[in-house]
Amino acid sequence: MKATQLSLFPEWDKQNHSQKQKQAKLGRYERIQRQLEINDKDPHKIFIEVELQSKPIIDYTFVDLFCGAGGVTQGFRQVGFKPLASVEVHPIASATYKRNFPQCHHFCGKIEEFNSIKWLSQIGSPEVHLVVGGPPCQGFSVAGKRDPNDPRNRLFYEFVRVVSEIRPWYIVMENVPGILTIKKGAVKQAICEEFADIGYPHMSIAILESAAYGVPQIRPRAIFIANRFGMLNPYPQPQLLPEQYKPIESGISDLPAWTPIPEINHEWTSHSPKFMERIAQVPPGGSLYKTYIDAFKRQYPNKPSMTVKENHGGTHIHPYLNRVISAREMARLQSFPDSFIFEGSMKKAMWQIGNAVPPRLAECIGYALIPYLNQIA
Repeated sequence: MKATQLSLFPEWDKQNHSQKQKQAKLGRYERIQRQLEINDKDPHKIFIEVELQSKPIIDYTFVDLFCGAGGVTQGFRQVGFKPLASVEVHPIASATYKRNFPQCHHFCGKIEEFNSIKWLSQIGSPEVHLVVGGPPCQGFSVAGKRDPNDPRNRLFYEFVRVVSEIRPWYIVMENVPGILTIKKGAVKQAICEEFADIGYPHMSIAILESAAYGVPQIRPRAIFIANRFGMLNPYPQPQLLPEQYKPIESGISDLPAWTPIPEINHEWTSHSPKFMERIAQVPPGGSLYKTYIDAFKRQYPNKPSMTVKENHGGTHIHPYLNRVISAREMARLQSFPDSFIFEGSMKKAMWQIGNAVPPRLAECIGYALIPYLNQIA
């Protein structure tokens, strides 16, 4: 089949124009965000413009916990911050992290077994300005069944432990917005109290929509920020209104339609001709299946990507082509540069990408932090 670019698909429009399209759901977490804003009387939270990007006056360092493939580290590195140490339990994600950040002192194993003082002593016990990371969110997500007793929900206590040992200037913790509503906000309150007990008393919380910062994907994240100096907790002011969000085409239109490029993870699940015929009948917003509706769901054209994920190879269907999107297309929609290579099989690459924080979102958070880190320095 001949390789074709996105802009050359009038046949798809002619074939599907009569099919009823669902409306893109751009406000999935709006209710949670509205409730947060209504009840938010946090005097320590501030949103600042980051277009005029401040420059670090020293080399700010950070430790990345639950780092995965390294989305947060990539974003913070783009700001100019230096990753000192990182922790990840999954070997494939660790291999990806080590490939892309070879100078970072990386620990592959359970965070319960991570001794931060001993680990950092091996590189001279440098001062750590930031601890960042996101505990696993499987038990938190509003997308599926939530179990407030899921042991994975308690891993944030390990995050707190490491922070108490390192004593960074600022901490940044991210998770899905659904974490804010578990047990009617009790989990959120427990997180804030745990940090207060170790000297970070003014935890701020905001829901940041990745698409508002130029990521061509709808991906809201709950961001927790605190510091031990009684200073403000800065967040980046949204840069785009919903009607200005970048469409999916802006991220993937220049990638070959049917020619894989394994060197940059531009590979996708192989489909039989019969399966492709079935995919051809799926309209934007629709799914190939009635039960597993998040798998094999066709992306909307001319809209930001739906939140990318991987489900046993069942990623979202391309907005124009009768195939699922490739691992590199997923990475583009997450704002990873093409130079960032994912280790492991295609499915493992997709899994890593689907679990990552968009580097661009992390970058904007980093730029917001710089003026306040500069005040301390």
